[in-house]
Amino acid sequence: MSDSLTLALAQINPVVGDVAGNLGLIRAARTLAAEQGADLVVFGELTLCGYPPEDLVLKGAFLDACEAAVNELAAETETGPAVLIGAPWRVKDKLHNAALLLDHGRIAATRLKHHLPNYGVFDEVRVFQPGPAPGPVSFRGVRLGIMICEDMWYQDVAETLGESGAEILVVPNGSPFEMDKPTKRLDHARGRVEETGLPLVYVNQVGGQDELVFDGASFVLGGDGKTAVTVAPWRSEVVITRWTREPTGWRCEGPKAPPVSRLEGVYQALVTGLRDYVGKNGFPGVVLGLSGGIDSAICAAIAADALGPDKVWCVMMPSPYTSDESLEDAAECARLLGVRLDTVNIGPAMGAFEAMLAPLFEGKAPDITEENLQSRSRGLTLMGISNKFGPMVLSTGNKSEMSCGYATLYGDMCGGYAVLKDVYKTTVFALSSWRNGHRPPGCLGPEGRVMPDRVIAKPPSAELKPDQKDQDTLPPYDELDAMLEAMIEEEKSVAEIVAAGFDEAVVRRVWRMLDRAEYKRRQAPPGVKISSRSFGKDRRYPITNAFTALI
Repeated sequence: MSDSLTLALAQINPVVGDVAGNLGLIRAARTLAAEQGADLVVFGELTLCGYPPEDLVLKGAFLDACEAAVNELAAETETGPAVLIGAPWRVKDKLHNAALLLDHGRIAATRLKHHLPNYGVFDEVRVFQPGPAPGPVSFRGVRLGIMICEDMWYQDVAETLGESGAEILVVPNGSPFEMDKPTKRLDHARGRVEETGLPLVYVNQVGGQDELVFDGASFVLGGDGKTAVTVAPWRSEVVITRWTREPTGWRCEGPKAPPVSRLEGVYQALVTGLRDYVGKNGFPGVVLGLSGGIDSAICAAIAADALGPDKVWCVMMPSPYTSDESLEDAAECARLLGVRLDTVNIGPAMGAFEAMLAPLFEGKAPDITEENLQSRSRGLTLMGISNKFGPMVLSTGNKSEMSCGYATLYGDMCGGYAVLKDVYKTTVFALSSWRNGHRPPGCLGPEGRVMPDRVIAKPPSAELKPDQKDQDTLPPYDELDAMLEAMIEEEKSVAEIVAAGFDEAVVRRVWRMLDRAEYKRRQAPPGVKISSRSFGKDRRYPITNAFTALI
């Protein structure tokens, strides 16, 4: 029986599918931990292959590569600290989400995920088989109870481990960020501690993977439920925790990183998602339309913070309806951020399209068709720059607009990534004000303001016709966003939303706009998920939907 233990929490940023590269990250973390006397290095869920691997695990060659890497790493544990690593693992003819303890040059123990999530963005039931309720693992005189991610959200696994003699609960995670989710994780972890009386180690990965972002925010709870260790979110880090056996159980000592605010967490999620999408997919940078409005201004700021100003190319594309104020504000945004700004007048393109279509449109009054031609001219311009020079087009639309279809297919919706895809307009305003007063750690953009105050204060407008304002078509954004959140995140009915104080006719109109815009959202680029119901895998509605007509 051991009376002391040194555990390293390895919060790292793997790349899905890059088994060799991830193995290199694991080795580097193990080396750092070894230098600080670690006995065991704990990594997140499926760190070896990256999370979530989705249908990659259906490929035999991919599983062979993972198995070879595990065996290679296991051989290296003949000396130095042991490793608890996550990997897809075949047991007989079944594939599992597994945690593997590598020690003394071999695979010392295997534990299989018992509860497989099958909701929201998760569909592990599709590719993995559930394992049995796990028993403890004996590690150098200490009995460790290993629960893989979702297993911590239920009572049964922790209770089984506690009843079987576990002394410390260890939870490898691939838990994506959502607003307010850190509190939910902590509540579930405390529930398992209260039920078992055992301390709990929670290790989460960090970084972006397509639409998901992982905040890390690993922690340790003592057997009394109090926080013993916290790891800073949004960065890769190896943190050493030192454990001592006492008459009342194991006591842990380690660092405590300060908490971050809700807005900082959201902003860091957007920065992380964009940074890793661009970096992991090999783009040299991004190009975006900078209109002088708030959406493009905050997108440019996020891009500068994520990639550095030298990798952000902004283009102002004025039409006859663009105000002098917008031109001035776009120029000032670019100056404050230190990014490149070019101006391409779309007037000639508008004229060419109107002349080309004039014979077909004869006798028809100008309407939204001509407005959309402006937006599509801008989309063509940005895509031309992208094709010629290589930067990815960054879409600047937000969740409020995408919910209502207030966006143009093949126009402002074009792009490789939509960083505000899951961000309501009211949150866009809050983030813009917050970033003007704060520069988060690790960001590459400038100190101080990133946009003129006028950009935040002025009424939003697409400027596709004279004196146009968003509220000509949409309800005020504070009301609209409240209704949309009730419809999307909370799945409330029209009657429930009306009972909360909203006008019934407006609620019905917004409901119809939301459902009728599904075909547009199916063609939208991916973007960072920050809510419990992002558009895409979280919310799967039919395009052909007769129920809408009944509302």
